[in-house]
Amino acid sequence: MYVIVEIAGQQFKAEKGRKLYVHRLSGEENSSMSFDKVLLVDNGGQVKVGAPVVKGASVQCKILKHLKGDKVLVFKKKRRTGYQKCNGHRQYLTQILVEEIVA
Repeated sequence: MYVIVEIAGQQFKAEKGRKLYVHRLSGEENSSMSFDKVLLVDNGGQVKVGAPVVKGASVQCKILKHLKGDKVLVFKKKRRTGYQKCNGHRQYLTQILVEEIVA
């Protein structure tokens, strides 16, 4: 059984016991969260598609830790002018564990 759930503006495929990296959530580590924006439910071949969400479906998750992602380099260059610039950033992420799917 899996669901497509919207968390922090992005869609994720969630299964029980799966770890996901999502944009930073406002919550303490080892706390539980519930997400109600379930867009699709697949239960052994029986597919329910929401319009826009599936009623009564939710995903229970536990926040494992807050961390920063890998460094992303942004390199800009213009030819023949000697202009080049390198910037980088690390995205703030939250690792969550899908504990239960209520559908």
